[in-house]
Amino acid sequence: MQGVRVLEVAQFTFVPAAGAILADWGADVIKVEHPLRGDTQRGFINMGGFQLDPDRHPLIEHPNRGKRSVGIDVSTPGGQEVLYEIAKTADVFLTNYLPAQRQKNKFDVEHIRAVNPSIIYARGSAYGDKGPERDTGGFDGTAFWTRSGVGHALTPEAINGALSQGIPAFGDSIGGMNIAGGISAALFHRERTGETCEIDVSLLSTAWWAAGASVTQGMETGETMRSLMPDDITSVNPFMANYRTSDGGTINLCIVSPTGYIRDAFEHLGLPELADDPRFSDVLPLIENASEGVELIAKAIGSKPFEYWRQHLKTMKGQWAPFQSLVDLATDDQAVANDMIVEVEAADGGKPFKVVRGPVQFNHEPLETTRAPQASEHTEIVLMELGIDWDRIEELKDSGAIA
Repeated sequence: MQGVRVLEVAQFTFVPAAGAILADWGADVIKVEHPLRGDTQRGFINMGGFQLDPDRHPLIEHPNRGKRSVGIDVSTPGGQEVLYEIAKTADVFLTNYLPAQRQKNKFDVEHIRAVNPSIIYARGSAYGDKGPERDTGGFDGTAFWTRSGVGHALTPEAINGALSQGIPAFGDSIGGMNIAGGISAALFHRERTGETCEIDVSLLSTAWWAAGASVTQGMETGETMRSLMPDDITSVNPFMANYRTSDGGTINLCIVSPTGYIRDAFEHLGLPELADDPRFSDVLPLIENASEGVELIAKAIGSKPFEYWRQHLKTMKGQWAPFQSLVDLATDDQAVANDMIVEVEAADGGKPFKVVRGPVQFNHEPLETTRAPQASEHTEIVLMELGIDWDRIEELKDSGAIA
């Protein structure tokens, strides 16, 4: 994306996450923030019940790494003039503001296209830019988790309630990647044809795509899948279930197609005799006798601690995984080997800040990035690059149009 300029008028995580991915891929992403308060998310001091350090802020670092921040009050005529001057130099305009705000502050598609007819205009929204609720706002907790059915599917029916979303900005980050992919396709289309595009991605459509296989099954059968309670092992395949270890850990076996894996799996589970037992020695009897197989495997795995199985099963041919926390993954050998974490300079000058790299890797090379900008950090630099002289910058500052 080197040579591509993205102008981002957005806040929170959905949509800014797309800008972060494009910045990781080499684009020059200019983030517009309010001159006084910046991105509203900068003021969040709590995340999932944990207090946040405003100088080491995961909800700012994750979706804003690699960008430059310019403070512009887009509600003022002077601020709008500056916005248009940046837009003239941009390839992409990126926003998650609602239609009323886009119109009121004159940065809807017709305003931006008036100064740059070839710009790609990308919108992220809760429920889409068409239909009766195009003016309705939302977050991933409402659009992605609750309304979409994702939260319902992941809540065991036995709970007799609704699970809250345990990962802040979960749908936001997935949706941001979808937007980045759409922008990439639009840039490719413009390069090939000279035609520009408008792009729309919603949190609702992101959730349905992420759950697409189950949604399609549900539309076909009228039935909806639900997560099970931890002790409800009702699998028709005993090699597809979660099993508790002696110290309370969990091992997930996920040998979807047991053909060719049965003997090796039983040997690794300390049950070699079952590979010759006619109840379990082939796939069909294994399925017919699944409940007995589950009981035997549960007893075997339950006899030893989590770390034993974590090491012992590494040589098993079939598929399995240790049930880990998000923090556990930070020290996972495979995650580290695949460069899933990157350290960036901390805004407070302290120890480096660890952030998650974007999931796409080119030619096996880990992408580099820089820290998220402080609010309005690059206003003067960007405006001078546009050829705006110092006197005008001072005038715009004095009027409150920029920071």
